[in-house]
Amino acid sequence: MKVPGFDRLRRGWWRYHLAEPEFAFMVDPPPPDEWVSLDCETTGLNVRRDQIISIAAVRIVGQRLMTSERLELLVRPERAISADAIRVHQLRHRDVAHGLAPQDAIRRLLNFIGSRPIVGYYLEFDMAMIHREAWPMLGVRLPQPRIDVSSMYYDYQNRRLPHDARGGRIDLRFATIMDELALPTRQAHDALNDAVMTGLAFVKLRRLLGQR
Repeated sequence: MKVPGFDRLRRGWWRYHLAEPEFAFMVDPPPPDEWVSLDCETTGLNVRRDQIISIAAVRIVGQRLMTSERLELLVRPERAISADAIRVHQLRHRDVAHGLAPQDAIRRLLNFIGSRPIVGYYLEFDMAMIHREAWPMLGVRLPQPRIDVSSMYYDYQNRRLPHDARGGRIDLRFATIMDELALPTRQAHDALNDAVMTGLAFVKLRRLLGQR
């Protein structure tokens, strides 16, 4: 795989500033036609204060979700889970009390992802939470490319529908995306279910957008 000069420079900079050299593999060329679909559940929605309590990741190879090669982790938080968050994901403190320590969970996640691009739905929040936990061991930001299915779906609908037909806006709610793409759904706000559904949406949108 040919690596452009800018990428070589960026990779060199990243490796130089990496706190733990064992993670240097994250800037290797990714396996061809592979991605990782990712989702997290948290104690709340405050990026600075709240913590991850559940992580799920599923490998995608070509047009297939490798659900037998998945990662599911419960994470033991150091703060209480908000009542609003419990109503959403149904995870109570006693459900995660014997989970992994946050840094142990992130270490396992990073090894599972490798150098593969990361796929998610509104990824910015999940990646901010992961980055906060990963920073002490990396000292740099996670380098993997990120692909958001909400952006892919927006591009698909923007190409497909005349402006007048969509009334000037595109509904990017996850349930709407799954329904419009005629994809099977699972119970939402479960990290594994969300990662699988996001992966299915990604695979179909790649095909609809003609991406290779």
